[in-house]
Amino acid sequence: MRWCVKQSAPWIPPTNTEYRGMADRLDAPELSSSSEEEDQPDQLSRLEETTDALVLLRNVVTGEETLDEALSKLAETAKNAIADADAVTVSVIAARRPRTAATTDERLAQVDEEQYGSNRGPCLESARTLTAVRAIVGENRDVWPEFEDAAARHGVHAYLSIPVVLAAADQRDDAEHVGSLNLYSLTPDAFDPFDEGLMRLFTTAACAIIADARRRQHSQEQVQNMEQALASRAVIEQAKGVLMAVHGCTEQEAFTMLVERSQHQNVKLRDIARALLSSIKNS
Repeated sequence: MRWCVKQSAPWIPPTNTEYRGMADRLDAPELSSSSEEEDQPDQLSRLEETTDALVLLRNVVTGEETLDEALSKLAETAKNAIADADAVTVSVIAARRPRTAATTDERLAQVDEEQYGSNRGPCLESARTLTAVRAIVGENRDVWPEFEDAAARHGVHAYLSIPVVLAAADQRDDAEHVGSLNLYSLTPDAFDPFDEGLMRLFTTAACAIIADARRRQHSQEQVQNMEQALASRAVIEQAKGVLMAVHGCTEQEAFTMLVERSQHQNVKLRDIARALLSSIKNS
């Protein structure tokens, strides 16, 4: 077996210039540390802005909104969370065709539309892969030419798309509303990795807020439907009693009379029963 031995070159003392270079390299960590210290207050400020935006979103989402109304509030608060965000849209991957459910600038919705029409672009990539997509306009012309052209026409220089996943209001349903939160900036150097991290956290928390509100709304609707059903049943039972007393018929026969009148007049059964009770009171 042959062994390969790497021979070391003879040691040569460094020159004065090399000594100075070594000293500069030794001092470099101090310079880097100073730079990190300068960035820290800025990052803390950006984190506070994102936190404030989440608090605002929690306060304004009441559970009475439709999904699109809630997503509109999400877009507005996201725009306030990132200083470089000049506009924000929310794309929803619908059953037939993707759509923009919310936007802070209608002009930028056209950039989304170019992606839907070509079936490619950062917002669709983010929604389909559930990963963040961040880049500068011009870097992906070969991949998303339609999006790149539309973004350039509207003065967009940077973009950041974050996946949005909203669990269904009914916990028994596994369906999800999936889309993306799209941030557009007119500044070329906008959206650094820290912004991406902030928006990932923001979107996760925001989706939880909206999902909770939608669940509350769904529960309220279920209660209201149950109350209406009980009220309708009480009215129908009273109407059946009136018919049984007037016509001397059975409960089933009285119910059949109500059903036949409902079908003949094309009016809901509870409304027929109400009208019958009202006519008795007024007679």
